[in-house]
Amino acid sequence: MHRLSWRREHCPEPTAPGGSLSGLAVLALLAGGAAGFVVALFRLALDAADRWRDALVADAHDAPVVGFVLTLTACAAAAAAAAALARRLAPYASGSGIPQVEAALTGDLPAAPAQLVPVKFLGGLLAIGAGMALGREGPSVQMGAVLADLVGRLFRRGWSDLRILLAAGAGAGLAVAFNAPIAGAVFVLEELVRRFEPRIAIAAIGASSTAILISRLLLGPAPDFAVATAAAPGLYAAAAIWPLHIVLGALAGIAAALYNRALIGLLALADRLARFPAEAPAAAVGAVVGIVLWFAPSLAGGGDPITERVLAGRATLATLPLAFLLRFWLGPLCYAARTPGGLFAPLLVLGAQLGFFCGALCHLLFPDLGIAPQAFAIIGMAAFFAGVVQAPVTGIVLVTEMTAAFTTLLPMLAACFAAMLTANLLKAAPIYDSLRERILASAGGGRTATDPTASLPSSSRRAGEG
Repeated sequence: MHRLSWRREHCPEPTAPGGSLSGLAVLALLAGGAAGFVVALFRLALDAADRWRDALVADAHDAPVVGFVLTLTACAAAAAAAAALARRLAPYASGSGIPQVEAALTGDLPAAPAQLVPVKFLGGLLAIGAGMALGREGPSVQMGAVLADLVGRLFRRGWSDLRILLAAGAGAGLAVAFNAPIAGAVFVLEELVRRFEPRIAIAAIGASSTAILISRLLLGPAPDFAVATAAAPGLYAAAAIWPLHIVLGALAGIAAALYNRALIGLLALADRLARFPAEAPAAAVGAVVGIVLWFAPSLAGGGDPITERVLAGRATLATLPLAFLLRFWLGPLCYAARTPGGLFAPLLVLGAQLGFFCGALCHLLFPDLGIAPQAFAIIGMAAFFAGVVQAPVTGIVLVTEMTAAFTTLLPMLAACFAAMLTANLLKAAPIYDSLRERILASAGGGRTATDPTASLPSSSRRAGEG
């Protein structure tokens, strides 16, 4: 069935009344619990896969020639298997999954079937576990959305409530992916539905709360990154450093615009290879990842260890630009392979690297200001996220919850302001809008990318998008 006729038949206006609020709240709690359990298992499996991969690569160096060939072959095979799973069993499981969730929320695509959950779980485990520069949050968000949709259908809720549960489950998945419950709820309101409604807010908060409760029983309560908290600078020092935060934000906005264009450009290049089975390009990208694993294993994978090293101040200033450039291109390249995997974690790596480098330079140029490069790294994470995704509140809350660095809130506001302004002046569309338009175009929707908000209700459109 054509997707527009499907939308007309199955998707009434988002403002249509739903079932009882108390029933919706209970279902949101159930959906959050399901998402929390599955995504927590996903995180545990990824941690085990990372340890196993690192140990195998280290052992492979004992036989350099054979080990090198085996590393490339294993990475290529894992990436090809992940792409094959998505292509054959659940096509919408490829990539992040967040654009697919957004398209389902607007009624442009049907909600993904239940079989997506095991495909996304195993495919993400293969791709990210093989060292591809992809984030765990994409699979987590999409699995959470599908599980919540299943809960709603099991209890025969109407489309209006199914839509709310879908969004709430997606937020719960993000909350568990980064141990950031508030960011999960904010993500629903700012990025997925793009407006505030009491029913949506109640469901999002409820789902995130139970998701975090369940996940912390398995993962523990500590923030994702252990950051030594520094005292906030004095009034005059803060005023003197404020322009530097603006400059950092502007640089993050420029880098974000370039990153978005690089990602879309590599996806367009991958489209030209459509005559080949999806497994072939994925295997080629997997082989590239194998080379990175062999020569620079610390720069492969989703990126949390890289961010951890930067935030701990263990980054080397001389090699940081090269590491940034490698990750800048490796992330879009891996995403273009169309294996399951997200963008958030790789974005946070780049933001931390950019922020730390700028902070270290500012510390050398202005030693009397007492600038901490680690604080700039935290600010850079939020600013780069804001420039790429253009969801600044989600970025600020997410980074704050991940690092527990509350003294950087005001500098983050300044940097995210500059990043958003710069990215929009450079006509950089929010990355998930661009990705959603590509998915809808491939589904035969007929809309062009010139108006990325055309399918959204007028109350949902972002003002001033370039």
